Amino acid sequence: MNTAGDRVGTRVSRRTVLATTGSLSGLGVAGCLGGSTSAVRVLAAGSLARTVEEHVGPAFREETGIEVRGEYYGANAVMRMVEDRTKHPDVVVSADATLLRDRLYGAFTDWDVEFATNSVGIGYTEETAFGRRLENGEPWYELAREADEGDLAIGDPNLDPLGYRAVQAFELAANEHGLDGFREELLEIVYEEPEEPQLMVGVESGSRAGAIVYRNMAVDHGIPFLEFPDEYNFADPELADHYATVAFTTDEDGYTAEGRPICYNATVTDDADEPDAGHRLVQFLVDRPDLLEDAGLTVGASVPRSSGAVPEAVDV
Repeated sequence: MNTAGDRVGTRVSRRTVLATTGSLSGLGVAGCLGGSTSAVRVLAAGSLARTVEEHVGPAFREETGIEVRGEYYGANAVMRMVEDRTKHPDVVVSADATLLRDRLYGAFTDWDVEFATNSVGIGYTEETAFGRRLENGEPWYELAREADEGDLAIGDPNLDPLGYRAVQAFELAANEHGLDGFREELLEIVYEEPEEPQLMVGVESGSRAGAIVYRNMAVDHGIPFLEFPDEYNFADPELADHYATVAFTTDEDGYTAEGRPICYNATVTDDADEPDAGHRLVQFLVDRPDLLEDAGLTVGASVPRSSGAVPEAVDV
């Protein structure tokens, strides 16, 4: 406990110093970049679309004068686009830290910084029978079994970690609650949304009863969120071994993802056009947990944390 408190205290103290010199440091960065860097290109997990566009991007621009130009897809798709050079980002952000390391280390980068965590549950609307019954305390898994085809949505498990975490959650829930065949039942009826940022659209419009989403996505859209128990919300680092008892293998590239705690990480690619601006953005993610928490993410004692050969420009 003392160690965690010490870490948080150190980070707050450092932020206080940064806040005191914030306007000067922002001008300094823009100056060091010669005033020529007007934008940094970010390829990020779809669950961070609003976090970046509405929270991080505007604040970063205000501090540095640098625009954040983001594109958002399932993190599996993000890695594939980098690998096949369909996209050429300065910064890559993943919703699964291990996925980024498995796919990009060695060829595109050799470091990353973990900066936030999250949890999985159901985002829903109270205007449906499903939502009303959830509000009355009925178990979500019993309601899910009664749902019509397409009433519930998940991300495409072959394209993004949120999708395969939904499938893994179904399996862990089946084990936790003694639900024989539950995973297979739900995969027969759920709609797999290929565009992760669109998962909440059907819920908001009322055309879907709910979706398996991250907490921040429900916060972003201002809709109710039922967080799954720790045993299958992928939010508790102490349950890492338990989460790892389930896995999902993608169809297209055969990547096997074990269940693991949710952790967002970021890196700057080796061939980035604007590496200095990219490093500054990663540093900004580390230094402004308030923005991330306002967007519904969690920044606890386990982050920030670095891996690999982090450049001197990024201080974690």
